[in-house]
Formats: sequence, structure tokens, C-alpha cells
Amino acid sequence: MKFSPTHIVVLLVLVLLIFGAGKLPEIAGSIGKSMKVFKKEVKELREDDGASATPVEPAQIQQPQQGTYYTQPTQMGQTAPQQHTDGTTPQA
Repeated sequence: MKFSPTHIVVLLVLVLLIFGAGKLPEIAGSIGKSMKVFKKEVKELREDDGASATPVEPAQIQQPQQGTYYTQPTQMGQTAPQQHTDGTTPQA
């Protein structure tokens, strides 16, 4: 939805009627200070992320011991090996 100049004028008139002309500079100043603090905090967070960005090794998936039987994967992304009817594991 695009705002036409008429929409903007109507919104400004409504804001003037609701808050009054005397409070608008005070409200604008408060919003400006809040934005300044917000931008400062975002900048600090980005700097902190950049400084602490050390390479992290991927998690190791622990494989079950030979002969271990389980029906559900023990870790996310781990699958149970497929077995033939004679009990052997197929080779890839």
C-alpha cells in the first residue's frame, strides 16, 4: 500500500489533534533519544560479535560401539545402520 500526500496530511492532522501542538516537540525529542540509544546498542552488539567470532568446530556425532543395538538415533542427524536379514551391515 502506497501512501499518497493526502494520507500523510490526514495522519499529521490526527497526530496534532490527539497530542496537541505543545507535546509534539517533546515526543519527537524522546523518539530521537531512543533511536540514538538503540543504534548505539546495535553497534556495540555487532562489534562484540565481530570480536568473539572464533571458528567453532562442528559437533562430533558419537557412533555406537560395534554390536550395539538401538531402534532410535541417539543424536540429531544420526541414522541407524541398515542391516540385512542375515544380520550383516551392507557396504556402501
